[in-house]
Amino acid sequence: MTDNSYLDSIKWTEDGLVPAIAQDAKTGRILMMAWMNRESVQLTAAEGRAVYWSRSRQQLWRKGESSGHTQVVSEIRLDCDADVIVLQVEQLGGMACHTGRESCFYRVLQEGEWVTVDPVIKDPKEIYA
Repeated sequence: MTDNSYLDSIKWTEDGLVPAIAQDAKTGRILMMAWMNRESVQLTAAEGRAVYWSRSRQQLWRKGESSGHTQVVSEIRLDCDADVIVLQVEQLGGMACHTGRESCFYRVLQEGEWVTVDPVIKDPKEIYA
């Protein structure tokens, strides 16, 4: 049995969650942010595939289970305050964002307005059909 004491080092929110940032391991681009609980961190470490906690569905969510756009995890990092995780991932299927874009961070603040700067790669209706 694996020692999971590393989970005790994480500072969890009152809801038992920790924010997790998925970053492209090759390019360094931030792909998305999601939440993880103890079980999802443990499963991610064990499986080498990103597993998150869906707050809206109140259940585990294996990235790509409905879209096919999975994340292979090469490294898990914990920040200096122990309250944010960064997953170094290989994004399979081309997109991390449910909007059909490569990244969820596709808007840039320009002159006081959010401007969309990244194109939709695939229509979400096709992804989740």
